[in-house]
Amino acid sequence: MGMAGPDGFEWLRRKNGDVVISHRGRVTTTLRGRRAEQFLEDVDGEDEQELMARVTGNYKRGNERLARQHPRNR
Repeated sequence: MGMAGPDGFEWLRRKNGDVVISHRGRVTTTLRGRRAEQFLEDVDGEDEQELMARVTGNYKRGNERLARQHPRNR
């Protein structure tokens, strides 16, 4: 059983250059200026869903199990 990648993300470029990223219909992040430009450059070369997950911080890093076992989280 493999892990599914991120999904449910959409992005929209506004006339003023801002990039709005939403997840399952809710706005999560608005990128402006250089961050918006960088996103638009990167979105062509990468998996869009994974890129948007990283940009919004909604991304599993694979260390959740280790964190759950840490003494302070027991």
